[in-house]
Amino acid sequence: MAKRDFYEVLGVDRKASDAEIKKAYRKLALKYHPDKNPDDKDAEERFKEAAEAYEVLSNSQKRAQYDRFGHEGMRGGPGGPGGFGGMNMDDIFSQFGDIFGGGFGGGGGGGGGGRRRRMKGSNLRIKVKLTLEEIANGAKKKVKVFKQVEAKGAEYAECSTCHGTGQVRRVTNTILGQMQTATTCNACQGSGQRITKRPSGSDEWGMVREESVVEINIPGGVEDGMQLSVRGEGNGAPMGGVPGDLLVVIEEIPHEHLKRNGKNLHYDLYVNFADVALGADAEVPLISGRAKIKIEPGTQSGKLVRLRGKGLPAVDSYGKGDLLVNINVWTPQKLSDEERKALETLRKSANFEPAAEHNERGFFDKVRDLFQ
Repeated sequence: MAKRDFYEVLGVDRKASDAEIKKAYRKLALKYHPDKNPDDKDAEERFKEAAEAYEVLSNSQKRAQYDRFGHEGMRGGPGGPGGFGGMNMDDIFSQFGDIFGGGFGGGGGGGGGGRRRRMKGSNLRIKVKLTLEEIANGAKKKVKVFKQVEAKGAEYAECSTCHGTGQVRRVTNTILGQMQTATTCNACQGSGQRITKRPSGSDEWGMVREESVVEINIPGGVEDGMQLSVRGEGNGAPMGGVPGDLLVVIEEIPHEHLKRNGKNLHYDLYVNFADVALGADAEVPLISGRAKIKIEPGTQSGKLVRLRGKGLPAVDSYGKGDLLVNINVWTPQKLSDEERKALETLRKSANFEPAAEHNERGFFDKVRDLFQ
């Protein structure tokens, strides 16, 4: 089933502020929370759907990427590991510290009873260079990354500060009576556990850096500077916490002949005067292979010829762009005496005088004609 638009899921406008997005998510999370809807699969799916939408729209980078490329922009490739559809309950409840101030009940723990908070690893960022051919067809890339993982032999025990709850509760006397507040335990970062055995070479949380090979599925049509997110391939977190993501920044390698403009490709074709005057056939490069075009007799320099569907795919839509061939007349820089005499004779011909209308028409007029 196709994903619903994230703004539609939260019921907010595309220009909604961060506060409006947060408020809308909080409302839905309360409505569809598993504790309030036991054994209700539909409510559980709505709960996960809202959390997925909030995870993207509450992050300025992810929101900008989603606004530009839609759901495809949030993937590491169709069906690949970069998708956001695999959120589990622990991932969702890890958001609740910011949304509900740490006092909201977690799934399976009873409403209002609090829950341990799984720690989350930080994201990693890398650059991946792609040729135009790889961008056109999509690509699979294997990259090496150094990331934090839990050291073998690390052991943990219940946090003595929060007694394993992940929260510190305080009771304050007020004129209205006693008020109880719950905050995340600073000693264990809400995990409810502290390290008791730290392997040699690991940090204070029992983490070490290791090299890992990650396979990335890159969809066709990505653009230079675009960022993909490969879920769960960033730094790990101690005590079985939630790993961060691997952020992949696309770097496009310039093509030898073709220039890119969005989905469209551009190519400058240089032909001699005789070919445009008499007409000729010419070949132009494609991303893969070559194509023949016909130059009609009397073709003017600067004419654009469009080859439909010979451009690039778009990440967020169907179909392909076009290849636009700009025809340029090549002026010879050296002439023999015989060639010079022939041209002197031709210059006196009335047919070699440019029509006034051509002098008045500019480049944008020609482009407009092309697309009419």
